[in-house]
Amino acid sequence: MLQKEKLGDETIIAIDRTAPFYDSRGWMQWPGNENYSFQFMRVLGAAQEGGSTVSECLLAASGIDPACEESWYQQWKKAADLNKARGDIALARGHIKTALSNWLRAANYYRTAQAFMNACDVRQDTALSQMLACSQLYLRHVTPVGEVVEIAWSDDKTLQGYFLPAPGRSRRAPVVVCIGAPDQYKEEHLYRMPRYAHERGLSLLLVDLPGQGYRRTANDAFGRYDIETAISNWIDYLVDRSDVDPRRIAIFGDGLGASFATRGAGFDDRFAAAVCDAGIWDLHERAFLATRLSGGTATADFAGDIDKLCRSSIARNIRCPMLVALGEHDWLDTSHVTRCCNALIADGQDIDLKIFSASETAASHAQLDNPTIGNEFIFDWIADRLGRKR
Repeated sequence: MLQKEKLGDETIIAIDRTAPFYDSRGWMQWPGNENYSFQFMRVLGAAQEGGSTVSECLLAASGIDPACEESWYQQWKKAADLNKARGDIALARGHIKTALSNWLRAANYYRTAQAFMNACDVRQDTALSQMLACSQLYLRHVTPVGEVVEIAWSDDKTLQGYFLPAPGRSRRAPVVVCIGAPDQYKEEHLYRMPRYAHERGLSLLLVDLPGQGYRRTANDAFGRYDIETAISNWIDYLVDRSDVDPRRIAIFGDGLGASFATRGAGFDDRFAAAVCDAGIWDLHERAFLATRLSGGTATADFAGDIDKLCRSSIARNIRCPMLVALGEHDWLDTSHVTRCCNALIADGQDIDLKIFSASETAASHAQLDNPTIGNEFIFDWIADRLGRKR
């Protein structure tokens, strides 16, 4: 509801913050519940990428009581089951395109249904199993056919990935390795990434890292070298493929996965381009810990010591061009990020910085409020860098 307020001779229109609204953070369906609203913005933003439909999202939201986690699960599970059933019927009738789009939406709705479940709730495992099943149905029937691939890991474990070859390629193609945040699943990238990569002649490898993915357990955790060595092992896998150009491999860290991309690119010099955070999240964590020990203010200390901190940044080990992309209202302070990038550039690093403004949308974390704009810019940048000879 809109409320009019008077200020001098001017009439100010204020928004009722108890009702859904869109602001610089993105779409806030339940302003009093930021966690629910963030997840809703993620699934609603997926509509323009094929991971949901606006009407189904609004229908699910109409039946959700943000004080009741059960209503969240039931509404998204209902939407997922309907899409899965439509996809299966479409496949039986030979309508492959319809089946593919319904399976993608179903996978995203199953993932959304379990977002707030306790790890010991058996329904979480069921929802994630259904997400996995829908995703792999998509891979088997899409053109060109996708592959479920695995690499060996410690203690007889494996890490799983999805390889989606560039269409119409008769020779080695450049490839983008996509890495998500700790709480993301590679299945989420199936509706976000392939269109942008394939339109630019790029293959895709969507990967799990240690502690990520459907098969993670409560005991899984990131070790000091787990991320770097796992990413390097995935590159070993790609180099051995006959359809991959080993000189044109890029890494794309999505959201908080950008910090993992920095660690991977800093550890392995086989990358030709990296979409990462240039070590800035790591610098923030170090500054925060240092100020906690000294009793100072983290923000002030970080701002005052940016040049000093950047001299020890892990990004200094990266030998390929980097893109740092974030929204104006992302979790990192854009002025700090700008100063960090400028300090690294002055030190000789090849860095491009893109800040999506609130006036163009895509200003929230990981561009979740408008992923289309973010992906268009990022994949254009990757295609430009991989098109050049190293």
